[in-house]
Amino acid sequence: MRDVAGMSLLVTGGGSGLGEGIARHFVERGARVTISGRRPEKVAAVAAALGPDCAAVAADVTDADGRARMIEAAVAHGGGLDALINNAGNMYRGAITEVEESKLHDVFASNVIGPMLLTGLAVPHLARRGGAVIFFGSVHTRRSYPGASPYAATRAATEGLTRVLAAELGPQKIRVNCIVPGAVPTEINVRAGLFADAEASAKRLESMIPQHPLGRIGTPEEIAEGVDYLARAEWVTGASLVVDGGLGLGLTQA
Repeated sequence: MRDVAGMSLLVTGGGSGLGEGIARHFVERGARVTISGRRPEKVAAVAAALGPDCAAVAADVTDADGRARMIEAAVAHGGGLDALINNAGNMYRGAITEVEESKLHDVFASNVIGPMLLTGLAVPHLARRGGAVIFFGSVHTRRSYPGASPYAATRAATEGLTRVLAAELGPQKIRVNCIVPGAVPTEINVRAGLFADAEASAKRLESMIPQHPLGRIGTPEEIAEGVDYLARAEWVTGASLVVDGGLGLGLTQA
């Protein structure tokens, strides 16, 4: 496995939650990390807290100009690009009889289309380093939660995309994998309006503890450990690494 020290990574959605945890994990191990996000104050605060090895760019993955600026900033900050971590995403849920077309387009734009196009821009830079692309799936592709079809569909799409691009980009020595997180505290459910605040979201996650064979929910650092492996393992491609404390196994007893 290649050494983290000196690697250049672009982490989208790096202003909070999993993205922030991933950025911290790699910076602490000597990598140069560029984080992006739609909220300038959020990404700037994370970069300031992590120090000079973390750079911030305020940009939206659904915007063509924003995607170009992300790649440009990461290549400039890291002297190239070793890994693209497609972490940015949004949540949309609703009964299939009530799904709004515009919101469905929006969630696919942020979770699937934007990351696809960003990956295309990153390919020439990743090919020079024999780099890695990491997409994000979800436990929603392992367990069927009523009302979650829009979000689950986007995450199933990224898992399928992972396998196709692993085959397509393999000849350029680019590895493409997918991390599949379980119940981990993030802002995504609050931003989507599913919960009033972080406290309400945390209580919902805590109520899911009995569904985990390991008896607890996860942490952003534990997801970052999985990302670390996929970013450095040089003979792993087309894989979906499940990091969910066993939630996807379907345990139902309290």
